Amino acid sequence: MAAHVPDGRRGAVVAGLGSYVPPRVVTNAELCGNRPVGDEWIRARIGVGSRRVADGEATVDLAVRAGRGALEAAGTSRADAVVLATISPDRLLPAGAPEVAARLGCGTVPAFDLASGCSGFLYGLGVAASMIVSGAFDSVLLVASDVFSAFVDPDDWLMAAIFGDGAGAVVLRAGAVDEPGALGPFDLGSDGVGADLLEIPGGGARARKRGAGAAEDPVSAYFRMDGPVVRKQAIVGMCDSVTKATHRAGWALGDLDAVAAHQANQRILDGLAAELGLRPGRMLSHIEGYGNTAAASVPVLLAQAAAAGTLRPGMRVALTAYGAGLAWGSTTLVWPGVRAVTDDG
Repeated sequence: MAAHVPDGRRGAVVAGLGSYVPPRVVTNAELCGNRPVGDEWIRARIGVGSRRVADGEATVDLAVRAGRGALEAAGTSRADAVVLATISPDRLLPAGAPEVAARLGCGTVPAFDLASGCSGFLYGLGVAASMIVSGAFDSVLLVASDVFSAFVDPDDWLMAAIFGDGAGAVVLRAGAVDEPGALGPFDLGSDGVGADLLEIPGGGARARKRGAGAAEDPVSAYFRMDGPVVRKQAIVGMCDSVTKATHRAGWALGDLDAVAAHQANQRILDGLAAELGLRPGRMLSHIEGYGNTAAASVPVLLAQAAAAGTLRPGMRVALTAYGAGLAWGSTTLVWPGVRAVTDDG
């Protein structure tokens, strides 16, 4: 997959996409049971009608399925490095990426995990692109995989209504900075002042050390967030980030043919589309059938949109996400004639 590119013209180019979602579909009706609120309420508040939930599969399992699809789509059997973006690791130690690389037949290539909340895929793109542009690697497999249902309190039906499980992957190759599929300028940022707004407080060094001698609160093992505050900040944050990335690419917001944003909540997507002044249909969305798949949401969305023909060669596309940390990121690309291998379970 290596390509000879003149000095200063080397870019990271999308070469193939893959996605995998578990086969089990959990509908709003199943989730709500006999509660007074049901499908109509969840759709109105969140935009989700159903979600996929892993049944016996873990984060690395999903990552391998998506990664294999991306490699197949790129017409290759391996990459020079593997990066796994996740906030639901199978274990605290070791990282999952080496296992993903081994199971995909990539041997002893460099492999590491990246944790940046729901912005993990955008941060992963930035890191992987830098690895290629530097000349150190000719190809990188980036996988974003989350089995976030494992970190949702089973007694919290509203949180369970938001999230689903899935994995998406992309193979990046060395190419020319100005060819279709080359990732454009990035905008990445963070604000640790808001670290407590989205968190899983238990399980880490802080909880173990500061809770020494006392039984850890079992609820601390599950995800919690301040939804109303995060919703407002996510809209403003992604709007600002997309605007910066788009302008750095030399485009106006009106030049965008499509925006693939983190699928957090349909209200957030609608608010972002309005803030960006997008014309109808330009904000991609699959949240109705898949929910919020955390770091995996953007790559799964991209793979499905590419496979369906929604994303077509020559379209100007912006990618953006906002999540725990707080952390956010955006980039741009002219969509290439690229394959996507999707596995809907």
